[in-house]
Amino acid sequence: MLDFGKSTYTNKVYPYDIWMESIGIPIHRGYFVEDLRTVELGWWDERRCMAAFIQLMGQEGVSEARVTEIPPGETLPAWRFALDEVVYVLEGRGLTNVTAPDGQARKTFEWQKHSMFLIPQHTSRQFSNMQGDRPVRLLHYSYLPMALSIIQDPDFFFSSSYTSWNGLAGLEGEFYSEARIAPEFGFMDMKGTRRNVWYGNFFPDMRAWDKLEALGFRGAGGRSVQIQFPRSQMSCHMSVFPARTYKKAHRHGPGRVIVIPAGEGYSVMWQEGQEKVVVPWREASVFVPPEKWFHQHFNVGATPARYLALHPLKQFYGHAEKVEDRAKDQIEYPDEEPWIRARFEDELARRNITSLMPQEAYRDRDFEFALAAVV
Repeated sequence: MLDFGKSTYTNKVYPYDIWMESIGIPIHRGYFVEDLRTVELGWWDERRCMAAFIQLMGQEGVSEARVTEIPPGETLPAWRFALDEVVYVLEGRGLTNVTAPDGQARKTFEWQKHSMFLIPQHTSRQFSNMQGDRPVRLLHYSYLPMALSIIQDPDFFFSSSYTSWNGLAGLEGEFYSEARIAPEFGFMDMKGTRRNVWYGNFFPDMRAWDKLEALGFRGAGGRSVQIQFPRSQMSCHMSVFPARTYKKAHRHGPGRVIVIPAGEGYSVMWQEGQEKVVVPWREASVFVPPEKWFHQHFNVGATPARYLALHPLKQFYGHAEKVEDRAKDQIEYPDEEPWIRARFEDELARRNITSLMPQEAYRDRDFEFALAAVV
């Protein structure tokens, strides 16, 4: 059991925070990490690997993110976890063995850089690096902070003897085959357009994923894909938008961990009426928009940018309180502060390029961008 003392009653300290501190590896805080492939790690003796926690502002008490590293040609010890966990491959190529809690069912699958997959609850998982000359780095995402607030004993989640779950069996097709469109999970977006959802637990390359739909209401001629993991409350989405453009400011609940598969740019985050925070990003950057903070994404590179947003529990999906204009939780281009556009054009000028934002977008709140090609 965790030793809380009085800390969880007198300060904003969660049981997950106490457990995280007890591990003794680096904890990276603040608003962003510029590159998870090079972020400092420390030795985690129990897992026999180098690792670090990512605990950014806006994430506390809601979602967990951590980085683990596998040395060249090595296999880490198997370990068991009672919760679903999404893994995104930051660097390298390898394979994972997933074993059901009763030991009867087992799945083995290979992955590469930019792959994303789900490790189901209660299973044992073992990661191997198939490369002999370079390490692997993985980003792990789960709802452990929420779970530890309910059952304040880490052993319950890492040493469970539960054996009845059979989620590796009984699904149609191969459990780690590529995803499919699931009409039953489709939904209407804020503009009344029906959006498809891809259903699956293995996505081979999020940098190359091209099964995208128009996302007109966010501007910039961007596209996106919505993802639901099977038999899980976990979900995510990825947006792609063109070079030398930027998306509309918007806000939502806490705990969304955003990692960059491709592109170069920055995001601006702010509480209404408060100072703005500028977050530079490139491949393998990560940041978390805090709850009810507006945030806006800018592509200042020469190619389309991609950001992958790992979602918190659906209980946190609700919109923030309304702002006093028609936008509510989204700011249209004609309503944004002049600083937003000026900063973007200055960033482009430093790179000797110019904006591709149509002038009409700054005058007409209902302006619709031409749909950009998928690259």
